[in-house]
Amino acid sequence: MGNYLPSSAEERASMLADIGYASMDDLYAGVPGGASAVELDMPAGLSELEVSAKLEALADKNVQFKSIFRGGGAQKHYIPAIVETVAANEKFLTSYTPYQAEISQGVLQSIFEYQTMVCELFGMDASNASVYDVATAAAEAVFMCEERKKSGVAISAAVNPQIIEVVQTYCEARSVEVTLVDCADGRTDLEAFKAALDSEPACAIIPQINFFGVLEQTQALIDAAHEAGAKAVVIADPLSMGILATPGEMGADICVAEGQALGLPLSFGGPYLGIMCCTDKMTRKLPGRIVGETTDGDGNRAFVLTLQAREQHIRREKASSNICSNQALCALTAGVYLAAMGADGVKQAAQLCFDKAHYLAEQLSNIDGFDLVYDQPFFNEVLISTPIDSGTLEAKLAEGGILSGLPLEEGMLWCATEMNSKEDIDELVEAVRKAVA
Repeated sequence: MGNYLPSSAEERASMLADIGYASMDDLYAGVPGGASAVELDMPAGLSELEVSAKLEALADKNVQFKSIFRGGGAQKHYIPAIVETVAANEKFLTSYTPYQAEISQGVLQSIFEYQTMVCELFGMDASNASVYDVATAAAEAVFMCEERKKSGVAISAAVNPQIIEVVQTYCEARSVEVTLVDCADGRTDLEAFKAALDSEPACAIIPQINFFGVLEQTQALIDAAHEAGAKAVVIADPLSMGILATPGEMGADICVAEGQALGLPLSFGGPYLGIMCCTDKMTRKLPGRIVGETTDGDGNRAFVLTLQAREQHIRREKASSNICSNQALCALTAGVYLAAMGADGVKQAAQLCFDKAHYLAEQLSNIDGFDLVYDQPFFNEVLISTPIDSGTLEAKLAEGGILSGLPLEEGMLWCATEMNSKEDIDELVEAVRKAVA
């Protein structure tokens, strides 16, 4: 029937008769649970003008915050105008999977350039053409490390809870044991981490900046994983690479990250970009697609999909991964962002995030009852206690057009980026004073 909906009972009866059924109930008789077709109360179609007015009325209900201080997995960052301009070009916006290299050189090159910049950003040897988000990337990284004689993963409880849940869901389906490592004073407990490695898991997932905004003892955790014979999977923040040591420099085997900060708007939670990169030794286990550089028959530079005996070409039960797509447009956007910002721009953005978050923390800490929950170094997110219920504070600030930090049991997780001016922060602090007065 395609997308055609018969408008009358006579039409439906005629179409059913053509395929050998007397009624809609007969058509759905094989569906378990007693499900059957129902008459939908579908109103008549609207004109273009009416649809436009209806959508505008719905859009008017959206809340527009004048300033945002929330992170917890997604942050508001500056996006150069050229990023959207290039990404919106129809040649990229409507391009299909580049199965035929000879007619897909532009898309393949854009992915190759993205992979190259990602490797430079994180100090790694190889990158894929991305996966869905950082949680998916972390789960896929676990399976990259699984071996015939070595299985399991130790993951810090300081990792974003959403990432932990996705890893646990993936691993449960494949009977891979997940060991959650306790925290101490806001970061991964190093001794508990070493104890968790006694069972000799295949890998350990280590946050460089954890969910509470705290900078972890990443080098010590990587070294401990390697001493136990486990691969080290580091979750990094892309922009922080402007001022922090890269996972590659610290010896990580795999690095995963959320690419939303690289030119992608918040967009109500997606689509985002799961960055995956690794050492040369791990390249053949990378899921998804990888674009490689070669030469054509005339000796000219050309691009192809590399390592093609992959999940989309073999039986599902034999695949190490079932990622059969990529986030090519999101990856292109991130590539354009990195090209536009350059190394100096990324460093400047990172420094601004760091400086403004520390100014925010300092100013909030001057208010009675607002104290840093953990006395630990942080990048641009920080957990601060509140003298009133954090949900109440969130609601009061929202009334003034300010999206607060993320309410947590211990307090509120605040975030500052290059988008928050000193005036924004000062206005926030004054609003907080009034809210708790």
